[in-house]
Amino acid sequence: MRQPVGGRVAGAVSTIAAVDCGTNTIKLLIGDLPEVAVRETRMIRLGQGVDRSGRISEEALGRAFAAVDEYAALIGAHDVSRIRFCATSATRDAENGEVFAAGVRDRLGVTPEVLTGDEEAALAFDGAVRHLRTPPRTPVLVVDIGGGSTELVLGGATPERAHSMDVGSVRLHERHLHGDPPTTDQVRACIDDIDATLDESPVDPSAAATVVGVAGTILSVVAGVLDLPAYDRDVLDQSVVPVEQVHEFVDRLVAMPLEERLALPWMHPGRADVIDAGALILSRVLRRTRVESLVASEADILDGIAWSIAG
Repeated sequence: MRQPVGGRVAGAVSTIAAVDCGTNTIKLLIGDLPEVAVRETRMIRLGQGVDRSGRISEEALGRAFAAVDEYAALIGAHDVSRIRFCATSATRDAENGEVFAAGVRDRLGVTPEVLTGDEEAALAFDGAVRHLRTPPRTPVLVVDIGGGSTELVLGGATPERAHSMDVGSVRLHERHLHGDPPTTDQVRACIDDIDATLDESPVDPSAAATVVGVAGTILSVVAGVLDLPAYDRDVLDQSVVPVEQVHEFVDRLVAMPLEERLALPWMHPGRADVIDAGALILSRVLRRTRVESLVASEADILDGIAWSIAG
């Protein structure tokens, strides 16, 4: 057995490592907050097929453990005192989630915390709102679209109402959008699924005075609205785009075949096939708001996890 990172790290109390493992991505942040030394993302598609089979596949576990091995090396190269590893929708839903947890303990020496939907939402809100340079008009609605779930969090200085919905880019793409590009009927079925879920949500998007969108799906859509020549974190962070332009771009994106999406200069190849469903979720949420613009934030649940252990 390899020596776990968590068992040997020591050093400055303030230097922490946060890991967020979701349905599509696994992310790492190392830093002495607010300074960040390392921020990495790997596409692992841990939730591939979980909605159908209820289990994490061997292939997905292999991709995840390869990424955790990379992160263990990065953590080992820094004077990290504390690690918090949070797992979200895929491991929460999978029958064999303990296999994943055991693999993480072997590699990092920490046990993944399987977040509840409410915990996930609160961390996403804290990460996004704490990061904003300009105080937003309140209430603020933070929208975090993941691979397996979507978090809606409404609040002021702190979250006041939160809801984790079992609709995400991977889950809904696998459920509905089988064509390349998806057919009109497939898109309609996906929209109906999203709308039915929103109808049951205790978080009312129309109450928001500001909407902040976080995580890869939303940032990629904003990159498309801005027609960026490449994915640029500095340009995207806290950019503001008109809601109507978001709707127009989502319609174009969903209608694109995969080959055309892959050619977009800001598109990550690991997101191109499932971004259609995620983009539709964003559009349907925004249609229930009264705001005229969307604020994009590079800070998300990963930053919330980091701040939760930074003290």
